[in-house]
Amino acid sequence: MKSLFILGRNIELSKAEVFSHFEKEGNKITESSLIENGLLIDSKNLLNNNIVDNFGGIISIGEVLASGSFKEVSDKIESLNLYMGAENKLNYAIWDFSPSYDLIAETLKEKFRREKLKATLKHLAGNIKLQGGGRMKIPSSKLIGEEFFVYDYKDKILFGRIVENCDYEKIEKRDMNKPVRRESLAISPRLAKILINLSCVKKGETLLDPFCGVGTVLSEALLQKVKVIGIDRDKNAINNAQKNMEWFRFNKNDYDLINADSSNETIKGADAIATEPDLGETLKKTPQKKEAKKTLERFENLIIRVINNFKNELSGRIVFTSPYIRVGKKRSKCDIEKILKATGYHAIYEIPEFRENQIVGRMIYVLEK
Repeated sequence: MKSLFILGRNIELSKAEVFSHFEKEGNKITESSLIENGLLIDSKNLLNNNIVDNFGGIISIGEVLASGSFKEVSDKIESLNLYMGAENKLNYAIWDFSPSYDLIAETLKEKFRREKLKATLKHLAGNIKLQGGGRMKIPSSKLIGEEFFVYDYKDKILFGRIVENCDYEKIEKRDMNKPVRRESLAISPRLAKILINLSCVKKGETLLDPFCGVGTVLSEALLQKVKVIGIDRDKNAINNAQKNMEWFRFNKNDYDLINADSSNETIKGADAIATEPDLGETLKKTPQKKEAKKTLERFENLIIRVINNFKNELSGRIVFTSPYIRVGKKRSKCDIEKILKATGYHAIYEIPEFRENQIVGRMIYVLEK
């Protein structure tokens, strides 16, 4: 089963999220291909419906409708019912991952013309700045009725339709309407979803967030039918997390909030960890190298204590963010080898996540025993 995932601004992180999701679902990936921000996945099983809502780093998901030579794909396009709307008017866009884009675009244009459909191709005029540099084209109009894609794979042209789009405005509105939010210390629902997917925690299992704050990771996990345990030594944070849990109307049997120090608190029944610990104070100017080193050392010592405290209770992954501090023209990160040596884990992912103007960004680590 071939599916196309349109990845977000951090391509490396989004790709890791997709692979982790497939592993969690037990849906074996037989082959994959990456062209720009288009990740083609050939998997053993069909995808579940509406899965885009479970991702934080995915813009859209598409299904392949035709594959082969240009003639084979063109003939197939002619036989497909690509528009089922009631109006005789369609604005459409085509994601371009193939040198055959112009040929397929012309094929679509002629098909719609013969069907006497007033169809207008809207080019990908919007753009997003990518984490690693460069820009990514995206649809800029909300008036686009259908999105298609053209992709080159193993000397074949693939043509397909986008079947799911992430509704970022809906997610942001939901986040803004919560009773309690943190501005400068907030982890976004988007990043929370990514951390959850990277943890490979499954429905019905239990995710531990040892630095839960007001509960963003907890909320996003509960929405995916994952049970949670949240710990924070800040009593006010726990009280606010409780308010957010009640606002979502989550079942009280599915979550446990604990006001304690995760360095020495005892818990039972957790399968994996996904968390954003304290990344240090919000800085308005670039710190000196010595200051950044102290921040990183404090973080290393903290995360080592917490991992060692919980590791005997966990069977799955540990996912955490860590400070990635701009010092001069470079960035400094924590000593992951020190953390691994002290805890007995090994790292399967180490992925930066930051904006250029951020002094303190994130380095995301995924650990396994």
